[in-house]
Amino acid sequence: MKACIIQPPYSVDQSRLEEYFQWELDAMDKCDESMDLIVLPESCDVPCYVPDKEGCFAVAKRFGPVLQEKAAQTAKRCDAILFCNMHRPCEGGLRNSTLAFDRSGQLVGWYDKQHLTPGEVSDYQLDSDYTFEYSAPTVLEIDGLRYGFLTCYDFYFYENFANLARNDLDIIIGCSHQRTDTLETLEMIDRFCAYNINAYLVRASVSLGEDSPVGGGSMIVAPDGKVLANLKSQAGMAVATFDPHKKHFKPAGFGGRTMAHHEYIERGRRPWKYRPAGSAIVKHDELAPYPRVCAHRGFNTVAPENSLPAFGAAVALGAEEIEFDLWPTKDGEIVSIHDDNLERVSTGSGLVYEHTYDELMQYDFGVKTGEAYRGLKILKFEEILKKFSSHVIMNIHVKTLDNEVEFDDALLQKIVDLIRKYDCVKYSYFMTSNDRLLDKMRSVAPDIARCAGSHMEEDFGTFVERALRYDCKKIQLFKPYFDQDLIDRAHANGIVCNVFWSDDEQEARQMIRMGIDTILTNDYQRISLAVRDEAQKTRSQG
Repeated sequence: MKACIIQPPYSVDQSRLEEYFQWELDAMDKCDESMDLIVLPESCDVPCYVPDKEGCFAVAKRFGPVLQEKAAQTAKRCDAILFCNMHRPCEGGLRNSTLAFDRSGQLVGWYDKQHLTPGEVSDYQLDSDYTFEYSAPTVLEIDGLRYGFLTCYDFYFYENFANLARNDLDIIIGCSHQRTDTLETLEMIDRFCAYNINAYLVRASVSLGEDSPVGGGSMIVAPDGKVLANLKSQAGMAVATFDPHKKHFKPAGFGGRTMAHHEYIERGRRPWKYRPAGSAIVKHDELAPYPRVCAHRGFNTVAPENSLPAFGAAVALGAEEIEFDLWPTKDGEIVSIHDDNLERVSTGSGLVYEHTYDELMQYDFGVKTGEAYRGLKILKFEEILKKFSSHVIMNIHVKTLDNEVEFDDALLQKIVDLIRKYDCVKYSYFMTSNDRLLDKMRSVAPDIARCAGSHMEEDFGTFVERALRYDCKKIQLFKPYFDQDLIDRAHANGIVCNVFWSDDEQEARQMIRMGIDTILTNDYQRISLAVRDEAQKTRSQG
């Protein structure tokens, strides 16, 4: 196979858009019938930097159809497979897509970039909903060869390399920019990529100038890490010939049989040692939409409150949030229980913080809900994180005796350390009505969101100001101590409104109509159906 990479010039000067787009078209005209594979870089339809969404989309709309037609013609004329990247129109707007054309010039598939940069989402508002859903890597099989894809920012997510490797790829198509990395860094990343996936990498980028130490680096790399072609900073074209079926195999450990590097790694992989990943991951707190329903102490009308069965039932039914309560034990363990007293929910007696963890483990925390749950033990905070981190947003109510009690610094630090250990910062927020604790939380862990709990009737006039004082992103209202004015004032200041609580469908619907963002409930399934229905009505009317 003879592969050609095209590296156009790139500029921040928008006056050169026409010139640089024509450069791309001319480069495709220089391709010939000796080539089997042609790859162009990312955003070929916007060949210069355009800082604003409207301008970028206008350029893409103008150049995109011309680019697509030229790519199809070039593939057909050269009897080659051609890949180029552009802004592809779709139902959600525009997507960063790599288009694949077969030797007859037919569009035979595309790859939508999986890791959009923060700027592509917030500034350019490219369609990104699909990136939050689990999907297997895109693999296109053309003429008996299996093609996989990485686009620009995708190259930095090395954990995805193993996922690509499992798909037995022959060639990885990399349409890229990567304008801030040095040539040396780009070569290191690309060689690492090809070696780990055991496939040929054909990557096209853009030149930031002949003397630029960053950007560029369009290259072709073999599975053993050997660089077959590298344009470095030069605008132009380069070719390399290789056998796409030739793979790299090595001994699997000293004296072991030969196999691909990723096969050797998979033999000893321990996925539970890594950060949470997979199809159960949901959007974190900053991205998940409202309104939401929060399963108060889990789905506690079907299972014991603050238990794994209650949390698991809610998560399995699609709960956006779960709420639970934390108390310390006498020996400094962090456990989940609402009351400080044990009698209501267990066979024990006395105060939870006057018992050691081992003493609490002697009691039954399930039998009072029914024989089906006999034998349940008190739940550690760490057990909740271990099971549900990144699978649901957690409203963490850190319990204190009253607003005047100073919360132990070491205990708060232990809670924070556990959240960080299980990579759950973006999926957690603290809730407390203790102002001194809110202030301490802000100091100890400013990156973990805070929710100010209600002081009930005292809060009508000052709740929003109180929340702002402690940089809280949320407030948790306590019915009936709120009204429309309080909700509106919170929203005007960018503050999310939770309400505790509702188990009544009509009441929950009214709360949604008032603008409540999250409703805590004991009866998750029934209230969630009502909230979703009411939210749909609101959207259809608005």
